[in-house]
Amino acid sequence: ILWGHTGFAGVQCVSVFRCETETDAVKNITLFTRILDSLLDGYDNRLRPGLGDRVTEVKTDIYVTSFGPVSDTDMEYTVDVFFRQSWWDDRLKFHGPMSILRLNNLMASKIWTPDTFFHNGKKSVAHNMTMPNKLLRIMENGTLLYTMRLTVQAECPMHLEDFPMDSHSCPLKFGSYAYTTTEVTYIWTRNASDSVQVAPDGSRLNQYDLMGQTVNKEIIKSSTGEYTVMMAHFHLKRKIGYFVIQTYLPCIMTVILSQVSFWLNRESVPARTVFGVTTVLTMTTLSISARNSLPKVAYATAMDWFIAVCYAFVFSALIEFATVNYFTKRGWAWDGKSVVNDKKKEASVMKKNNAYAVAVANYAPTIGKDSALPTVSKSAPSEVAKARPEAKSETKKTFNSVSKIDRMSRIIFPVLFGSFNLVYWATYLNREPVIRDLVPST
Repeated sequence: ILWGHTGFAGVQCVSVFRCETETDAVKNITLFTRILDSLLDGYDNRLRPGLGDRVTEVKTDIYVTSFGPVSDTDMEYTVDVFFRQSWWDDRLKFHGPMSILRLNNLMASKIWTPDTFFHNGKKSVAHNMTMPNKLLRIMENGTLLYTMRLTVQAECPMHLEDFPMDSHSCPLKFGSYAYTTTEVTYIWTRNASDSVQVAPDGSRLNQYDLMGQTVNKEIIKSSTGEYTVMMAHFHLKRKIGYFVIQTYLPCIMTVILSQVSFWLNRESVPARTVFGVTTVLTMTTLSISARNSLPKVAYATAMDWFIAVCYAFVFSALIEFATVNYFTKRGWAWDGKSVVNDKKKEASVMKKNNAYAVAVANYAPTIGKDSALPTVSKSAPSEVAKARPEAKSETKKTFNSVSKIDRMSRIIFPVLFGSFNLVYWATYLNREPVIRDLVPST
């Protein structure tokens, strides 16, 4: 062991083995520096690879680390990805002891990189903490791999006719901003199933299930030329559980509550009025709250149709009570008239009885001996007593009778509402999810 030995380039070593290791490291660093300097010597990052000779082909793939959330009101979604691009630049070929140069973002700013942008991106963020999250690797044959971490907030046009049993295809479209297809073109690195991958725990969705993803490619034309557009579609299917608890079950219970009034006596005007008005107001509140979670679309959704039918049932129950109450009042008015006539008869009998009483008082000695007077005086109250029970029994029978409309409503309303629910849920739950791609695959 040689202590205090001075190695290459003035490096002080404590042993022969360590001195040799440090010497090799310094040589490698020096070699790397020379290779990079030679690569950048005369390199113009303003010019694309193969200019005037060939079309630059950029291979891309996406690894999704986090998907979501999805906003229905704004029709947009957020995705966090590792965006990878690979191309061949013959100006960056090198020969050395290593086959790959692993570099950071500082080198990326000194060479040509594709001017890729997201067509439907509302807001994109490149992560820069603690340093720009970018990776650059240069192979000895001149192939480059450029990776960056991005968070993209992109548009997702939605068709909400089947809400909340709807499915959507949210696209992520990207391509070159300045180079046409005659200069730069894009292709997927892997096959269609592996070009876009999602991390196993990458879903951040509460209302949706991520069913899968597909990729395609399109050539679009504009006034400045034809451009390649790469598209990745994320297929989503909405979860219905939240809406069943918050909207569907309350609507069904409100309709059932409105039909309870058919079993109440038609004389219970306050109770049946409260049932009708309360259920109508409840359905109005449910309709407003359900619409607040949706964008202001001009067409009716599946939930809107369900709420509208429930509202019609509740309102019809209120109209049914108004009809029953109308006929009940007519019956009561007729019975009241008969009672008035009975009271008039009773009053006339009482007047006659009073007349006999006055006659008895004036002619007491003579009339007191007449045996016919007590019979007359006793017979008058008996006629009144006979008239009263008949009037009461007739009035009570007519007033407490069950309406035929109520009898029919107790059967018709539940049967119609049950049939509607069977048709509604059978139609939407058995329907295959329809995913509308905005652009056909090529």
